[in-house]
Amino acid sequence: MTVDVLRPPGRVEKRARAAVAALFFTNGALFANLLPRYPQIKADLGIGNTAYGLAVAAFPAGAIGAGLAAGLVIRRLGSARAAVAGTLLTGAGVLAAGLAGSVVTLAAALFLAGAMDAVTDVAQNAHGLRVQRRYGRSIINSLHAVWSVGAVTGGCMAAGAIALGLSLGQHLAISAVLFAVVACGALRYCLPGPDTGPEAASEAHAAGRGPSRPSRRTVQVLAALVLIATAGTLVEDAGNSWAALYLAGPLHASVTLAASGYIALVGAQFVGRLAGDRLVDRFGQRAVARAGGLVVALGMGLALTVPTVPGTVLGFAAAGFGVATLVPAAMHEADELPGLKPGSGLTVVSWLMRLGFLLSPPVVGLVADAAGLRAGLLVVPLAGVVVLLTAGVLRSRQR
Repeated sequence: MTVDVLRPPGRVEKRARAAVAALFFTNGALFANLLPRYPQIKADLGIGNTAYGLAVAAFPAGAIGAGLAAGLVIRRLGSARAAVAGTLLTGAGVLAAGLAGSVVTLAAALFLAGAMDAVTDVAQNAHGLRVQRRYGRSIINSLHAVWSVGAVTGGCMAAGAIALGLSLGQHLAISAVLFAVVACGALRYCLPGPDTGPEAASEAHAAGRGPSRPSRRTVQVLAALVLIATAGTLVEDAGNSWAALYLAGPLHASVTLAASGYIALVGAQFVGRLAGDRLVDRFGQRAVARAGGLVVALGMGLALTVPTVPGTVLGFAAAGFGVATLVPAAMHEADELPGLKPGSGLTVVSWLMRLGFLLSPPVVGLVADAAGLRAGLLVVPLAGVVVLLTAGVLRSRQR
């Protein structure tokens, strides 16, 4: 890991860490405010599962479309400003989605929100890694844990808004304004100046991560890492797009209780990320990932085999806990691959893993229309199996 300073973190670094954590929090909370309202939006628009799946797939489609442009935005604005600008526009897109009067408008709004979310995601991670270099030790997992806190908070805000009878417009406008204020306030304490320097480039070159041509082995490992990260996103999307619908529909849970499936997934994911660093240090990322894949496959597989509301909520919790470390592990491992330019492996994994978010909603929707949503959610335990088969590319212990 590149270290920009050797002294302990000072006041500037600590404030910057708190600021970037606030950006991660707002990023998790903004979209999470919309997810539990999906059943209401679907019902208001009068659309079926296939149309709904295609509409919500516009969010990851926007993210994929803008993913490669995020680097240009960051170079123009800086990572902190890019993250804040993306946050403001993501909030606007989420609000527009809640107010959509047609499936086309819904898809367009989600496309905008997804595109801006991708810029925010890359920018906040870039700034977080910059702060991490100033710290001289790993803090990125804690930032992802804060994202999970934001997601839980957003889900709880949505459940509260439903219980209070707030309209979609009222609820999502409050959310957009609140988190815009938080993001703009955080910008003041982010690190100033450029995001990269000649020191980082020279150290990366000395470490053998220059622009030499990657070997076949490197390409194969990178492909496996994309599968691992994509499996993680498939499980996350099941909670994002279908947990509330499955609980409220086939299992006949109340609208408020139906929001608990998503909250359970992201809450357990947060717990897994808090414990993840310690587990990886002790057992190695490979063993942790395999154990996580097994938890996902067995936990959600059992919940789908014996469908009950409590069992399904626990199944989503098991899925969230199982995938907690997968995406950070795949990103970090990709960034360490030899024969690639610095950041290239991370960019490839970050961009391609969003295919999971793009492909999952329409595939699950098609299966749900043909055989029921319970069958469509089999994508979750299958993702756990994929992790079991591909986790061998991860390190057995930390270096």
